[in-house]
Amino acid sequence: MRDDEPNVPEASVSRRAFLKGGAAATGALSSALLPETAEAQLPVATTPDARRTMVEMRVNGIPYRHEVPNHTTLLEFIRGDLKLTGAKAGCDRLQCGACTVIVNGRNIYSCTALAVEVSGAEVTTIEGLAKDNALHPLQQAFIEHSGYQCGFCTSGQILAAKAFLDRHPTPSEDDVRLAMSGNICRCSAYKRILESVMAASRAMPV
Repeated sequence: MRDDEPNVPEASVSRRAFLKGGAAATGALSSALLPETAEAQLPVATTPDARRTMVEMRVNGIPYRHEVPNHTTLLEFIRGDLKLTGAKAGCDRLQCGACTVIVNGRNIYSCTALAVEVSGAEVTTIEGLAKDNALHPLQQAFIEHSGYQCGFCTSGQILAAKAFLDRHPTPSEDDVRLAMSGNICRCSAYKRILESVMAASRAMPV
């Protein structure tokens, strides 16, 4: 060592060991160069998982707060995390409407909406329509007018109809047909569905 070189303690780690040992060698090198007290004060690095996000929303009037993977759809969140299985997974491509729920007063397909996109919203599923052990007028009308066959699409049909009737309480039959065109019934019960929605529009308060 030359006289003008700084007096740095020699690390007990060879270059070969450093390159081969990775993190273990780095730790040993730190021990050699730092006083014992300084080593104890080193900050611990923590990295949040950027692939997950905390979402908060009110579903059927109940607040929920869950951490979910960023790719989680609203349908997956509702069915998987909240165990509300009324919304159905029918196509996953915005085509059938069986997954329809209401978000901030608008009916949407929950199969392609991300849960993180809906964070902070008010969400209504079919499980939230009945109040005080009384069916919603739409639910009652679908029973009385046989607006269902197999029942798979029924929750989506009812929620799409509710979002529409909340905005247009006195519709014509053509209005209802157009509003419900995004919800497919594979059993082709469209005549009964139309009758059910029209009957509910007369029963719901304006």
